[in-house]
Amino acid sequence: MEEYLTTVYRPDCDYVDGEVLGRNFGERDHSYVQAAMMSYFFARRKTWNIEVYPEQRVQVRPNRFRIPDVCVVLGGTKEKIFTTPPFLCVEIRSLEDRMSEFLSRIDDYFAMGVPNVWVVDPARRCAYQATAAGDLHRNTELLRTTDAALEVPLSEIFE
Repeated sequence: MEEYLTTVYRPDCDYVDGEVLGRNFGERDHSYVQAAMMSYFFARRKTWNIEVYPEQRVQVRPNRFRIPDVCVVLGGTKEKIFTTPPFLCVEIRSLEDRMSEFLSRIDDYFAMGVPNVWVVDPARRCAYQATAAGDLHRNTELLRTTDAALEVPLSEIFE
């Protein structure tokens, strides 16, 4: 873990139980959706009292670090590596991604205490709201956090 924490990976990698895991992205659709999601949250940061971060290291367990594509923190934080659960973690699927990989990431976020997890699928032009019970609810129009504090119309994310 010490080597992981002192090494700069470009792009950054997850660290799971002693193994450095690469992440799939770099495709136009993935990048576009990530930029659109970031822009949407960033434009509303003062109104919603949030901070938004791309590809931020989140220590979900003592021996696990995940890198969500986008994460949102209520209020703010000064943590360099997040150990406090973000309010929302967003994962964006790439063509090579397997759903089993996402389910493991989602489980890690919920185990840490993240209350809201979304998976956005650019190829299918839809998104999924995950629940701590392991369910994925498909959406094609609107994503909303469990307390409805944040809402994102998918028409604002997909071109």
